Amino acid sequence: MTKELYFETEGEYLEKNPNWHIEDSPWKASQIIKMMHRNDLSPKSIVEIGCGAGEILSQLQHRLSDQTIRFYGYEIAPDAIEMCKSRANDRLRFFHKDLLQEDAFFDLLLMIDVFEHVEDYVGFIRKSGQKATYKIYHIPLDLSVSSLMRGKLIDARQKVGHIHYFSKDTALSTIRDTGQEIVDYFYTPGAAHSNKKLRTKVLNIPRQVLYHTNRDLTARLMGGYSLLVLAK
Repeated sequence: MTKELYFETEGEYLEKNPNWHIEDSPWKASQIIKMMHRNDLSPKSIVEIGCGAGEILSQLQHRLSDQTIRFYGYEIAPDAIEMCKSRANDRLRFFHKDLLQEDAFFDLLLMIDVFEHVEDYVGFIRKSGQKATYKIYHIPLDLSVSSLMRGKLIDARQKVGHIHYFSKDTALSTIRDTGQEIVDYFYTPGAAHSNKKLRTKVLNIPRQVLYHTNRDLTARLMGGYSLLVLAK
């Protein structure tokens, strides 16, 4: 992740996102577990790069039945790593380090809503991909007709620090460009999950109707989706 966003200005990020998105972690963990089950993944070591407050890994530890799995979280932001401490235990460890500088290898690497923040995102994905056999990426699909017409991209930039914006096709192409093979992917309905605003609730009605007819068209037109990708 960029030092500029998460280190030099991390206090500003924390001010705008005081829970570091902990409230979304159970839902994101559910999507990861769904992907693992769809592809019969049985990793013995799971690492998350840019683990934030560590709640996704904590959820996975408690919800995956295999009690021999080891979990590792790497995070460069001091504010976030402080939140991780209460979640650490004998099978879940956190490191205030850059994983790319470590001599380590894992069965499964998680990169959940991360590389859209990184200046050299292609190089970051390529180097991270060398740290594990399988990789699961969760990628916000900020590019849609709706987001462009409503000028929403600047909101993603100012509030959560997105400096790159993706559609399904550009997200998948980016991962392939790093030399990885796409094994599986599916949309995740982020807008339906966090439908607190009245506008979002209203838009979710036609969004959900159209989604059952044409998923790709819905994501391109109306937005509100992310992409979960399994690669190796």
